[in-house]
Amino acid sequence: MSVRDLIPWARNNGDQLPTLLRNGDLDPFLSLHREVNRLFDDVFRGFDTRLPAFGRLDASGAGWPRVEISDNDKEIKVTAEVPGLAEKDVEVFLSEGVLTLKGEKRSETEDKERQFSERFYGQFERRIPVGLEVEEDKVSARFKNGVLTVSLPKTAKAQTQAKRIEVKS
Repeated sequence: MSVRDLIPWARNNGDQLPTLLRNGDLDPFLSLHREVNRLFDDVFRGFDTRLPAFGRLDASGAGWPRVEISDNDKEIKVTAEVPGLAEKDVEVFLSEGVLTLKGEKRSETEDKERQFSERFYGQFERRIPVGLEVEEDKVSARFKNGVLTVSLPKTAKAQTQAKRIEVKS
């Protein structure tokens, strides 16, 4: 490909209006600038720039560890799958209505022994907003078979604030 292929109009036909200028712009450099921006937008549209734990994206683009959140009248329950980790490798913090799950997954083998791996290793941190209406002194966490479960009891005020709204057709 040569530079001549990038020019949007024919060199041998001087009376032909350049294709970049057909949209009403009188400045060819402004038109070229817009076309290059459009090209880059089209190319990078499929990439997700968010980087979850371990600096990689999984197939869905979500972070690691995977969580499940349930909310009922009395408590919020957060369950996280952290396979391959021990209880000592995971830390749980609650500060200003944000639950933080933090830890590190270490490799069992040396890099020189590993020829191919699709497993994730390294530090992770997942922040989950749960609101300020949680009794912080009664929060509990359990770890069993690679599943971390955090129970966050709601305050009495939060339990009475929920109001059911009738949906009409």
